Amino acid sequence: MNTLLRGFAPITLEEMSSVKLMNRTDTKFVTTISKLQQLLQMAQKDYYIQEIDGQRNLEYDTTYFDTLHFDMYCQHQHNHANRQKIRFRTYCISGLQFMEVKTKNNHGRTKKSRIRVTDMNVNDREKREFLGQNLHYGVDTLQPALNNHFSRITLVNKAKTERLTIDSHLTFHNLVNGKDKEMGPLVVVELKRDGRVPSPILEMLRRLHIHPHGFSKYCMGSALTNPQLPCNRFKSKLIEINKIVNS
Repeated sequence: MNTLLRGFAPITLEEMSSVKLMNRTDTKFVTTISKLQQLLQMAQKDYYIQEIDGQRNLEYDTTYFDTLHFDMYCQHQHNHANRQKIRFRTYCISGLQFMEVKTKNNHGRTKKSRIRVTDMNVNDREKREFLGQNLHYGVDTLQPALNNHFSRITLVNKAKTERLTIDSHLTFHNLVNGKDKEMGPLVVVELKRDGRVPSPILEMLRRLHIHPHGFSKYCMGSALTNPQLPCNRFKSKLIEINKIVNS
């Protein structure tokens, strides 16, 4: 894998500033490590790779909060529009941490609001003010629900109109019941772009028979580690994911 990653021209974090895509459309794909290697070979001429301190496959750690009744999970499970997620994301290489609220509207667009933080205490004044402005749920109803850890490769097309994140080595730890789940060879690819700009990677994905496949880390991780949660809408996805994980 490292040999493949070295074949990409690098792009720095500063150069990535024009590709933030804070108001964007997201398309997700689920595949395996072996197909990912083929995809990376095909993409080298059309994409830069994000490099930070010489590293190109970076570790991320994320903790999701939900209400005591898992309202955010249930909103997604029932396919409601204007649903939200709240998470604390840590960039392991730098130690930087952000609290983020993601809102998906009924047009399929995702808006992300975030602030830099140093801990996950949602009750201090700055975080309460931020959540009061961006979250539809009361701060006092929140609890830590799920932690996940993964490695991420970030590609940027040379026109700098889209970003591709590739997550592997996913693990989940349920913060309510303590259950863990490792995702083995599963890889989650997410194409992030403003509108419908041309995308070189879409043809590559089609050639590899990698098709769009919704995958919310919070919802899938919760469903896989908490049998008390409803998951009727996710059942077909969970079956496909388990086939990949256990292959």
